Amino acid sequence: MMLAPLATLAFLLTLGLAVMVLAAIVAQSGSKIAAALKGASPLAAAPSIRPVALRVTQRSRPLRVLRAQPQLRTGLRAAA
Repeated sequence: MMLAPLATLAFLLTLGLAVMVLAAIVAQSGSKIAAALKGASPLAAAPSIRPVALRVTQRSRPLRVLRAQPQLRTGLRAAA
């Protein structure tokens, strides 16, 4: 039938909606985006909190030795 024109119309409407959403985002926070691209955003600055040095020790715990216990097979499979 007329599937191609309807698909093209749906594509163009979706593309127009995406352009409108992007335009609204740029209008709302365009200056923040420009500052971030220039590297002047507050998040790009050095942190004011000094990192705390922690002493980490690695103690090896003694491992429990697992010993295999032999068991006798019983049943039909043991005879085979």
